[in-house]
Amino acid sequence: MRIRPERVAELMKREIAGILARDLRDPRLSTMVSVTEVEVSHDLSFARVFVSLLADGEERERALAALQRAAGFVRHQLAPRLGLREVPGLRFMHDTSIERGARVEEILRKIERGEPVGDEGEGEA
Repeated sequence: MRIRPERVAELMKREIAGILARDLRDPRLSTMVSVTEVEVSHDLSFARVFVSLLADGEERERALAALQRAAGFVRHQLAPRLGLREVPGLRFMHDTSIERGARVEEILRKIERGEPVGDEGEGEA
């Protein structure tokens, strides 16, 4: 029986979110972390975990570094929950889609109100 990477990714997303919320106790993660997406390789050996962080700049970088250092712990916690022979390696990555969506919404609000839409923040992402 072949396990589909999409099903594994969805299960991992749910389980990793639970582990980060309940089991991971790291003072460097003082910001809220949301798991937005998990992409698993076809051979199930590697997974990219996209997270959204309520932090900016240096604090975001510290939180991402803390998550990456905790990847082994998270992987160990995943093992009994996934029921796979081998748990994929994890790499945590920042997901900017929420920030981009908020920026688009702000631009649309300005257009609706008839305000000028400038170039401020164009280089950000």
